[in-house]
Amino acid sequence: MKKVLGVLAMLVVVCALTGMQNPDFFRSYNLYNTLRWSALFAVLGVGAAFVIISGGIDLSIGSVVGLVGSILIVTLVTHHWPVWMGVAAAVGASALIGLIHGLLITKLKLQPFIVTLCGLLVYRGTARYITGDETNRLSGFPGLSYLAKGKPFSLPLPFLDAPLAVPMPLLILAGIALLAGLFLNFTVWGRYLMGVGRNEQAVRYSGINTDRVTMTAYVLCSTLAGIGGVLFAAELNSIQPASLGEFYEVYAVAAAVLGGCSLRGGEGSILGVVIGATLLRVLPNAIGVLGIPTHIEFAIIGAVIMFGVIADELVKRFAARRRATRSAAG
Repeated sequence: MKKVLGVLAMLVVVCALTGMQNPDFFRSYNLYNTLRWSALFAVLGVGAAFVIISGGIDLSIGSVVGLVGSILIVTLVTHHWPVWMGVAAAVGASALIGLIHGLLITKLKLQPFIVTLCGLLVYRGTARYITGDETNRLSGFPGLSYLAKGKPFSLPLPFLDAPLAVPMPLLILAGIALLAGLFLNFTVWGRYLMGVGRNEQAVRYSGINTDRVTMTAYVLCSTLAGIGGVLFAAELNSIQPASLGEFYEVYAVAAAVLGGCSLRGGEGSILGVVIGATLLRVLPNAIGVLGIPTHIEFAIIGAVIMFGVIADELVKRFAARRRATRSAAG
């Protein structure tokens, strides 16, 4: 909970400072866009959190997003499938990718870094191949577009210039985050996942099938990447197989780490991941609103992430020293 409060405090400070410098930051339209894009990236971050909590890593998230967008083009635009069939095929393919990752890691004992790095290249190449490496438009599907751009209702908040439209992706994220939080904190599999991240050998000796737990984490991660890919494709309309989803895995992993997931495994919070993803989207927005040159955007984001990781490590060391001092005194 301390990590969640820490990243929340950082988010509040960034929003407050930006709003004081430029009141346009708190206009309802700007907040609507920020919430929409934050929700899209948070879906990917929640998926990455499962793998990181298990002690693994997934570098292929962005390429899975690009592949899902390309599958939608092939199924919906080229072959004129019904929307639900195209979406099901795209998300099903992403789930299969997660299963393959899990099998390679658990059965062949390959390193997650290598498996998912190869996947990053393979899925990007596949996306370019099945689309002929051409940019295509995913338009004319109002139901699909509503998932990314819909405004189910608005909230009349007194401090805003207009009622705040609640974006559909935020509601989708709320459902995913709720289910993920319940799975992680209130189910046996969630406890197993935490245990595998902390000490896989001890969990295995307890009679738990750790391979299944690990495979579940990778399937969930890739499936959420697939759902995110559908939302991003619906948002962007124009699908570029060579660039759709590029570097998205960086945002997903960074959101998870900022939100309290330890890269050592065994620790994480879904709420923290959502807040971390929001912070990562507020920063570019703040850079644009404040008129800071956009070419240093990645440098600023990288510095903030590094600051968050360093602060987390320092707090851990301080807490460990306090515990050691109390034990010695007792």
